[in-house]
Amino acid sequence: MGCKANQFEGAIIKENLIKNGMVEVNNLNDADYYILNSCSVTHKSDHEALYNLRSAKHKSPKIITVLTGCIAQIEKDNLIKEDFIDYVIGNDEKLRLYDYINSDTKVHTQDIMHQEKFTPAILHDTAKTRASLKIQDGCDNRCSYCIIWKARGKSRSADLDFIVNQINHFAQTGFKEVVLTGIHIGQWGKDIGLTMIDLINAIENETNIPRYRLGSLNPTEINDELLEILSKSQKFCPHFHLSLQSANDKTLKSMNRFYKTDFYLEQIKKINSIFHLPFLGSDIITGFAGETDEDFEITRKNLENSGLTQIHTFPYSIRKGTVGADMPNQVPDNIKQQRADIIKTLSKQKYTEFIKKNIGTIQEVLIEKHRDKHTNNLKGRTRNYLPVQIISDSEDIYNSLQNVTLTKFENGNIYGEIN
Repeated sequence: MGCKANQFEGAIIKENLIKNGMVEVNNLNDADYYILNSCSVTHKSDHEALYNLRSAKHKSPKIITVLTGCIAQIEKDNLIKEDFIDYVIGNDEKLRLYDYINSDTKVHTQDIMHQEKFTPAILHDTAKTRASLKIQDGCDNRCSYCIIWKARGKSRSADLDFIVNQINHFAQTGFKEVVLTGIHIGQWGKDIGLTMIDLINAIENETNIPRYRLGSLNPTEINDELLEILSKSQKFCPHFHLSLQSANDKTLKSMNRFYKTDFYLEQIKKINSIFHLPFLGSDIITGFAGETDEDFEITRKNLENSGLTQIHTFPYSIRKGTVGADMPNQVPDNIKQQRADIIKTLSKQKYTEFIKKNIGTIQEVLIEKHRDKHTNNLKGRTRNYLPVQIISDSEDIYNSLQNVTLTKFENGNIYGEIN
């Protein structure tokens, strides 16, 4: 469940289990273990995780259920009492999950707030077209809507040498692109006396990977020096994901976000002027405590006038244990959802406009290792993150970089022709 860091760690868990002689099965009745790597960003995700575990135990009473991830970390004291959960394994311990699943002890979760060092993890899966590398864990922010800092601990950075060596290893094994992930990658280096500039310079000068992407960044973490280096890069994919959360200063302040809307709107303008057709994604929460109709309208207008490409939107979900949960003037669920639907419609318009600007251009596309399941066409991603379908019988260009003319946008698909 949950974020890209969780998906990465889930793949690591799977690899480690297979390495230790276990086999993945598709049918619950054939399984000895049911393992859930949970998300705890909202109460809804908590309920969904516990429902899945309870359901697995009900359908197959002999199965051993293992709960790991953020719920396991935060709620370990409560989960120990649940009879439908056999093992509770923390966020740091889950990377060695196989060591614990035959233990006589039910809970394996240390206090993550005392964790000082980053635990490196390497994903060897060569079936995917893009490699993922987790470079950071934890978060030092204390946003009033969020509990993840309690689940992930302090910000901890991977060593620069580890990152460089791993990216070069990916390049040697045939990968053309690596995606850098973490809980808050903009805080990389803070605990080891380095900055994102040091990281980007090392990737640019010391690695052989043709393409790399950055995960989500706060707008304050993007400065002129960083943009200048990235704009000159032959490797960087001009794809930014900005963690914005609101486009209203009053709401940002109550969320405990340390920037103002005008600042990041200027940042967006700057990025659009420096790069050619960059993809600019963002996160927005609607209906946070105290958000009035007027506050929301300011957010809507600012987003409409912004140069964003796509807006990932979700209604605010109260999370027990956060400052936001105890704030007055909570917004009714139906209003939160209505506001989210308005922003989703706006996002769809902006994304369609962005696609149309790209039609007729020549883009470098990384051809996937597998064809599209529905159309059987070749498929791939441009540097600026557009999914492209190519009608072709060719099989010798899987996992290759091709210059592709984007020809049309039809029935929700972007089509292209290889030059």
